[in-house]
Amino acid sequence: MDAFFLQYEKELRALANRRRLCILFYLKRRESACVLDIAENLEVSFKTASKHLGRLFAAGLLIRNQRGGEMHYRIVEPYPSYLRPLLERL
Repeated sequence: MDAFFLQYEKELRALANRRRLCILFYLKRRESACVLDIAENLEVSFKTASKHLGRLFAAGLLIRNQRGGEMHYRIVEPYPSYLRPLLERL
């Protein structure tokens, strides 16, 4: 039971950030994107975008794939049921 709550806490903490919500908004409309595209869209540095993507990935909310020299991210599907209303509002 503790593991369930720890994972839930990790997911909620990952969502409790404006930039990470913007990343989800961006990925919802693009399906997947590389770190550089996300950084440019959010007008942040590559390092900042990478850090936020890492938090979302660690929380289990994103999937990442290496394509050539770029790391691409997309929203995990099926995503947690509590996330559906949030993504529908984005």
